[in-house]
Amino acid sequence: MSYKLFIPGPIQVSEKTYRAMTTPVIGHRSKDFVELFQAIQPSLQKLLYTQDPVYLSTSSAWGVMEGSLRNVVKKKVLNCCSGAFSDKWYDVSLRCGLQAKELKYEWGTPIDPEDIRKELSTGEYDAITIIHNETSTGTMNPLEEIAAVLREFPEVIAIVDTVSSFSALKIDKDALGLDIILTGSQKALALPPGLALLSVSEKALKRAETVENRGYYFDFIEFQKNYEKGMTPSTPVIPLIYALKSKLEDIFEEGLENRYARHLRLNNLVREWVSKNGMELLPAPEYGSVTLNCIKNLREIDLPKLNEALKSRYNCVIDGGYGKLKGKAFRISNMGDETDETMAELLSALDSLLPEFAAK
Repeated sequence: MSYKLFIPGPIQVSEKTYRAMTTPVIGHRSKDFVELFQAIQPSLQKLLYTQDPVYLSTSSAWGVMEGSLRNVVKKKVLNCCSGAFSDKWYDVSLRCGLQAKELKYEWGTPIDPEDIRKELSTGEYDAITIIHNETSTGTMNPLEEIAAVLREFPEVIAIVDTVSSFSALKIDKDALGLDIILTGSQKALALPPGLALLSVSEKALKRAETVENRGYYFDFIEFQKNYEKGMTPSTPVIPLIYALKSKLEDIFEEGLENRYARHLRLNNLVREWVSKNGMELLPAPEYGSVTLNCIKNLREIDLPKLNEALKSRYNCVIDGGYGKLKGKAFRISNMGDETDETMAELLSALDSLLPEFAAK
């Protein structure tokens, strides 16, 4: 049985998107594929506000997250760690055999740009990893302020994960001066899992040319060589590329500003519900995500039983907390294709169930 997903990924996929995936597969070295690949590039570049190429990778975002490290780190990488996924990036750095340091924060605490300035001023680093929107805690890091600091250190390659923020708010890659932006298909883009996107600056490409042992599957130079031919280095997940083309059509039909406003409006609906029910967000509200809310379980809700009731009675599901926050906080997504109506239906269902499953 399928449930309506209000979890922060994978999220609900529209029928139109599923239909696009049934388009007959074509040869990935054919003229038809080149046309498909090149047709979506202008929209992807417009979404990222960039002139840089946007590569397509048949992998989760973690593939290109690891690949980015292997392509650009020669000296040492600074991993900004403030939640489950940013913490994991430090572990990945070490497993790749790289010199790395974690700039560590309590979960739900945003990255302080001044801390970055202090670390980078040592001259030890040639790369930094940042998660824009830490999905595990619902915390959005101050990307513009961080980017302003990073521009003071042009030798440092900035690698930014936008998995749960890309397409939900404006991220101006070129104006911010970010070298690598990456995302996955299954969160704000509202596609099934299995496709990653990354945009790489000329500076990052030049760094990659000098790095040995960067591997093959996620080699930036291979991506670029194939990009110039309208192709991908390896056989891509063609049905998901058709789905991406369909989704890009939806996004630009709605209009970027309308899409950004819708995400903010729906996010605020959930925040109002949180306040009305005597709870609060895990992060400070000004650093809260616009695509999901991570809510402290102040009313000691039995989250597993609440979710079972949501599934059986209302055919939907939320998230009961990630990692060390499991049971202590819960997450409600408003990203992708959600509407005022779908969010209102979820919140109404939660209102009906809280008296039964909340201890306070």
